[in-house]
Amino acid sequence: MERVSNKMKLKAGMAEEYKKRHDELWPELHGLLKAAGICDYAIFLDEETNILFATLKVEDRAALDKLPAEAVMKRWWKYMADIMDTNPDNSPVSIPLKEVFYMP
Repeated sequence: MERVSNKMKLKAGMAEEYKKRHDELWPELHGLLKAAGICDYAIFLDEETNILFATLKVEDRAALDKLPAEAVMKRWWKYMADIMDTNPDNSPVSIPLKEVFYMP
C-alpha cells in the first residue's frame, strides 16, 4: 500500500462550498475511487492560506494514474473548477508532496 499526498489551492471564501460538495460526493465517483483501490483518503484545509492538503493510500499507483481519463473524474473536476485553482483541463493544480517522516 502506497501513501500519496498533495496540496491544492482553494479560492478565497469557498471553504464551506468545498466541504458541502465533498459531503455530497457523487456515488459514482466514490465507487470509482474505491474500485481504484483508494482508501484512507482525507483532505485538510489550512484556513490561513486556503491550501488543501490531501492524503490517501492506494494499492496500485498505476490505478491512481488512470483516474484522469475517467469521464466521472472529468465531470467532477469541471464541477469543482469554480472554487479552486485548476489547470486548463479543469483538473486541480495538485503539487505532490514528499514524505519526510512516518510513524506507523
